Amino acid sequence: MNWKAINFDWNQARSFLATAEEGSFSAAARVLEQTQPTVGRQVAALEQALGVTLFERVGKSLNLTTAGTELLVHVSEMANVANKISLTARSQSQAVEGQVRITASDVMSAYQLPPILKQIRLAAPRLEIDVVAANDIRDIQRREADIAIRHVRPTQPDLIAKLVAEATAHFYAAPSYLEQVGRPRNEDELAKLDFVGFGDVDTMIGFLNPAGIEVTRENFRIGSQSGIVSWELVRQGFGISVMSDDVAALTSGVERVLPEREPFKFPIWLATHSELQTARRIRLVFDQLADHLGSRTNY
Repeated sequence: MNWKAINFDWNQARSFLATAEEGSFSAAARVLEQTQPTVGRQVAALEQALGVTLFERVGKSLNLTTAGTELLVHVSEMANVANKISLTARSQSQAVEGQVRITASDVMSAYQLPPILKQIRLAAPRLEIDVVAANDIRDIQRREADIAIRHVRPTQPDLIAKLVAEATAHFYAAPSYLEQVGRPRNEDELAKLDFVGFGDVDTMIGFLNPAGIEVTRENFRIGSQSGIVSWELVRQGFGISVMSDDVAALTSGVERVLPEREPFKFPIWLATHSELQTARRIRLVFDQLADHLGSRTNY
């Protein structure tokens, strides 16, 4: 096998195949459950890797070039093989059973995990999944959870940790609140408004002040230890707070504040005990979480 000759990945080929079959990037994005820019970037990356042009634009349509038509035959064959691999893996995962405990923040547990858990249930319907929604760090070493989703890298030597994504966050508020107080045009104006506290207020101030938002405890007149409650207070118009862009996209009734401001960035780590990763049920859920969290935060 000439491994050096394989210089593209399957995601690029899959985006090309879906675009060829569906006729446009937007239609391909719908069937792949991705965004149109993502599909376009993947097709462009495939063209660059292969050194050929696969589509030409005719008005609003995309037509395959000669090179694209020739490649389509081989990529279709790849898709058939990929489907066979998936069916084989699915038949194996159907037999996986037992309980898996996943711990994550209450906001992630409520907003981001459910669609991922649906896919895990489809892959392994006999699994029992227990979501431990907690904003404190549960100890995997004491078996309080099998898999943890964290925003800091675990340091215990007998844990296996994997960085799966770097997520982004911005300031958000309800339009009704912004219409009442006026939409801030800069960080100084932002620091004069009401903020909703998530957990410890001093910790939030210590996070915001170095970022140029000179808030004090007087800005925080309401808040909660529950991330879900705090986020609902934001949605109900009590003030402003920082939230993951992925969660905000799933929430109606919120608006990004200072939309042109550089986003906050934070890592998403998966962790499990080194002994547990050898268990089929833990390994399956760990890998599924890594795949889905990675894809959702890198569109």
